[in-house]
Amino acid sequence: MNKTWLITRREYSTRVRNKTFLLSTFLLPLMVIVFIVGSVLIASQGHSRHRVAVMDANGYFKDYLRGDSAISFGFSADLDTTNYAEKGYTAMLIIPVLPEKQKTVYRLKYKKQLGLAAAADLESRIDNAIVDHMIYQKTSISRSMLDSIRKSSHIAQMKSFEDNGKVAKASSQGASTAVGYVSGILIYMLTFIYGAAVMRGVMEEKTNRIAEVIVSSVKPFQLMMGKITGIGAVGLTQFLLWVIFLFGLMIFAQMLVPHDVLKEVQQLQQANAMGTPTAMPASETAQKVYQATGFLNSPNWGLILTCFLFYFIGGYLFYSALFAAVGSAVNEDIQEAQSLMLPITMPVIFSFFIMTIAVQDPGGQLATWASIIPFSSPIVMMARIPFGVPGTVPWWQLGLSMALLVAGFIFTVWMAGKIYRTGILLYGKKPTWKTMWKWAFKA
Repeated sequence: MNKTWLITRREYSTRVRNKTFLLSTFLLPLMVIVFIVGSVLIASQGHSRHRVAVMDANGYFKDYLRGDSAISFGFSADLDTTNYAEKGYTAMLIIPVLPEKQKTVYRLKYKKQLGLAAAADLESRIDNAIVDHMIYQKTSISRSMLDSIRKSSHIAQMKSFEDNGKVAKASSQGASTAVGYVSGILIYMLTFIYGAAVMRGVMEEKTNRIAEVIVSSVKPFQLMMGKITGIGAVGLTQFLLWVIFLFGLMIFAQMLVPHDVLKEVQQLQQANAMGTPTAMPASETAQKVYQATGFLNSPNWGLILTCFLFYFIGGYLFYSALFAAVGSAVNEDIQEAQSLMLPITMPVIFSFFIMTIAVQDPGGQLATWASIIPFSSPIVMMARIPFGVPGTVPWWQLGLSMALLVAGFIFTVWMAGKIYRTGILLYGKKPTWKTMWKWAFKA
């Protein structure tokens, strides 16, 4: 055990003192913040604006089809399918006669595709135009009154609460989605980064014949565990520094907010706690700060950070042991390592894709089972937890997921240890997973 600790301490101290570690630790969060802020600014100012020419055989869409800064419509009689692009239109909408109680297809012809969101928006506008026309035709309501009703109908606002029995905690779908995405992506990235670091470290020691010297005084399993725990400790250190940096940034941002604005925010929070959030007027700045603090405070950060540490450690041990086994089996050929890495990396990549689905439907069957199976649970479960425990994620699912992950990484570490014991001293033979399977279970 003492020898494993020495190897762990060496791996940790060597990597933490490296300039690359320091730069990635302190510059990466700044780069992520700049990237997110820049993306939001570009997205808010760079929306595509589409001009759609309309050929309407019904004669009423001109009165009901509403345009805005995102989509505008042209109903000129000289527009057709041959000249709409020349006249500066993005697409041509061809609407035939739409008889009632009959499904009729209308067509959209374009030179440049609108995109999924813009196409869905256009279809929604057409549906609303048809509804408005039918209301006007079948009732005595005037068009001006219909427009007035639509403008004044947006008087309700939904606020979500997580029901925990006697207590209902305010929640935010946006915050849960954002935290779920970030947590899943971080686990995905860290698994690859530090798993690959373990594999490269083992390959370097084997290629340089350092392993032959080390295993003369240290058992191969102790050497493997020392490398895994040392590099894993580097990952934990980096993550904890990121958390400290994030909380420090939040405190600094709060110090920049004027005192009178903070007082208004506190009054808004008190009014919201009493069930009368709209009773007290507040400045626009105070309302924005109040919304931002509500967005950040809605997730259960204690549970999220605790589970993140567990799933990072569990997922890292689960996969890094396999990466170490691959590193011990290959020689100097990088292509050999890439071919052997495929069965390891594919479950991680599939987990990432399932994570994107789980964020949209955290209570679905696919998300549930993928968050329990050890191969995908570190990424998928961290995407589900921000949506609520025990609401969206029952305690039994979380407990079963953790138990299976512990059993999973114990198995992979045991299997990788047997492969490592043989592969670290084997040279000149091109390994395969079939050969490595024999080393693990028939040696």
